[in-house]
Amino acid sequence: MNINNVINEIKFDDKGLVPAIAQDINTGKVLMLAYMNKEAVEKTLNKKIAHYYSRSRQELWKKGETSGNIQKIKGFYYDCDKDTILIKVEQVGVACHTGNYSCFFNEVLNEDKKENFQNNEDVLKELYLSITDRKNNPREGSYTNYLFREGIDKILKKVGEESAEVIIASKNESKEEMIYEISDLVYHVIVLMINQGVSIEDIKKELVKRRK
Repeated sequence: MNINNVINEIKFDDKGLVPAIAQDINTGKVLMLAYMNKEAVEKTLNKKIAHYYSRSRQELWKKGETSGNIQKIKGFYYDCDKDTILIKVEQVGVACHTGNYSCFFNEVLNEDKKENFQNNEDVLKELYLSITDRKNNPREGSYTNYLFREGIDKILKKVGEESAEVIIASKNESKEEMIYEISDLVYHVIVLMINQGVSIEDIKKELVKRRK
């Protein structure tokens, strides 16, 4: 890949900028829209970490430089008119400064939300993001928020209870009951992970190490 050729192909506007859309490579979620200048494109491709140009501060910035919520570049594309960039990233932490995973959290219409969740290939990641969003945006009467509010002792108690339910279901030799109880356990374990700052990526990396 010749980075200079890429930069020469892209059509920057009269201010030397081009819009860049960041998309989660694992879930397909659109995370944010920012702008890049030639230097940002160069650093993004060289370092494989997203860099943008701040129009308000008029300076280059590395995504996650202060928060640690970096974006690891997994794909880089520009559109048919060569005036918009799409980057596919592995998001570390959250993408939005509000604490939401995606900047596009103000939902107006989503008629296929349930279907998308059920058909998502990485449903555990989707569940993780959903619980994270509930933690950052509490809703009255939410069981998830109740667990976070009560804290680690309550969460651990529920993990213990659900583990016992899995054991009982297994002893009963009921596949349907096992599926139900294991699903409950997975949900509570993910709540625990989020409460303790453990990501799905952390677990994946550990499992990969164990294969060696």
